Amino acid sequence: MINKKIAPSMDEWLKEAKSDSAALQEGMFLVHNGVVRQTPKAKVRQGIDDGSSVKGMEFTYNAAKVDAAIAETSKMGGIFHVRVWLNEGMLELGDDIMYVLIGGDIRPHVVDALQFLVGKIKSECVTEIEQK
Repeated sequence: MINKKIAPSMDEWLKEAKSDSAALQEGMFLVHNGVVRQTPKAKVRQGIDDGSSVKGMEFTYNAAKVDAAIAETSKMGGIFHVRVWLNEGMLELGDDIMYVLIGGDIRPHVVDALQFLVGKIKSECVTEIEQK
């Protein structure tokens, strides 16, 4: 079994992003931090309550698909910075699942890019098996 990773520093990520040559075109950064929650996905997303609680999560990802999703997001209008970190292994409640940082020119572009990339990662690139 793969051991979970140590989460990155968002302060460091932002410092690096702001020192990049593209930073002068960026007016906004958004960070997404997904964490393992106790409430099952089916209850939160579909309203299906089977009375269970999540105790942890087995999390894996396809790196090539993640790289392709990052490349696609980077081509979106007004987006100049995209960075992703994904955990892996057996995760506990409260553990970080992912961090995504998007930098771009204006809020609508950055919000759309974050929504697009996180959605694509969750639907096409990762496997999340809730442990109940």
